[in-house]
Amino acid sequence: MAPYDTVDAPQTRASSTSTVSLESDAPSKNRWWVWLVVVGLIVAGLWYVRTRGSQTASSSIPGAVPGGPGGAPGSFVVPVVVATATKGDLPVFYNGLGTVTALNTVTVRTRIDGELTNVAFQEGQFVKQGDLLAEIDSRPYKVQLEQAQGQLAKDVAARKDAQVNLERYKLLFKEGVIPQQQLDTQGSSVDQFDGAIQTDQANIDNAKLNIAYCRITSPINGRVGLRLVDSGNMVHASDANGLLVITQVQPIAVVFSLPQDQLPAVYSRLRNGQELSVDAYDRDNTSKIAVGKLLTIDNQIDPTTGTYKLKSIFSNTDNSLFPNQFVNVHLLVDTKKNVVIVPTSAILRGSQGIYVFAVGADNTVKVRNLVVAETNGNVTGIAKGLSAGDVVVTDGQDKLQDGSKVEPRTAPTGAAPSGAAAASNSPFASPGGGPAR
Repeated sequence: MAPYDTVDAPQTRASSTSTVSLESDAPSKNRWWVWLVVVGLIVAGLWYVRTRGSQTASSSIPGAVPGGPGGAPGSFVVPVVVATATKGDLPVFYNGLGTVTALNTVTVRTRIDGELTNVAFQEGQFVKQGDLLAEIDSRPYKVQLEQAQGQLAKDVAARKDAQVNLERYKLLFKEGVIPQQQLDTQGSSVDQFDGAIQTDQANIDNAKLNIAYCRITSPINGRVGLRLVDSGNMVHASDANGLLVITQVQPIAVVFSLPQDQLPAVYSRLRNGQELSVDAYDRDNTSKIAVGKLLTIDNQIDPTTGTYKLKSIFSNTDNSLFPNQFVNVHLLVDTKKNVVIVPTSAILRGSQGIYVFAVGADNTVKVRNLVVAETNGNVTGIAKGLSAGDVVVTDGQDKLQDGSKVEPRTAPTGAAPSGAAAASNSPFASPGGGPAR
């Protein structure tokens, strides 16, 4: 082989090796763009699938919020509870907390000392004024009566003798036999016996009174409590507990409190001679116990609570009220005549004022601004903004806006009405109505 060939051969191999190496590095440098495109496509696909799934899920939910993602306002039907506005009289009640109080409570005590020989009452018995309750041994007082009567007879005889002597002394004085002083002394003697006779008569009356006190009778009509002393015990006028306690429960009173802001309306009607009706409800404020009338109000306001006390009276012929019982009191102050009445739950308050969602003939709701005349528990009287027969939404308003489509449903019936609702005879009344929303 020629020298030229031996020199050039290695260079040729080196050149070819270098060319292969450069050609193999070029694809590896451009391959990251491919991976970037693939990752981008995967991310875009995941985002599309997730967004499409959320829209499908929201559209399948019953009562979806109108105007939410995937639809314009009114594209979904919202199930709501509705009621129809009525027209009538709405009573205005002032509500307070009260305590049943007996008109009269008497702790019967003995007025004399002695042995209790007879207990003539049964525990829990209803008694009338003058009924016998107990008897005390009267023999010691009968003896005192006989002593006083004997002393009276003695002093009457002595006074008679003194009077006869006085008449003699007057004759002797006229004849000048005795002096004036002796006549005056005899006259004083007669006067002393007159005083003694009066004292004897008082002792007799006292003994008779003690004998009468041996029979203990009821001072009032009422119900007897538990017996505090048994027959056979010695009782004394100084005993602290007494023999029994009688409470007058027919009629009976209820004392309750109201805020001072409500005083002018109550006081003006009471001063004009208007009789205000008072309803007593049970502790849960669901069942009416009794109906009475307002008797009077206190003469001052409690500065610590800002309230004033009122006293009402109930006949309580069925004994439904019991002393010291806790009751809820509804005082009827006024009656709004011929107003539109809706459930209080339909009333909403917002930046635009007081409003309701009214349901139209095509089951589309419309916002109605209102002027409220009076709110009374679970019913509200409307002065302006609604008419009788309008249908309003009472439940489900949080899912609505103006123009939403709704599926109206009526509230279940059979709930017991509260005091205000019962008085207004509202068909949509429910127990324990709260304040307007």
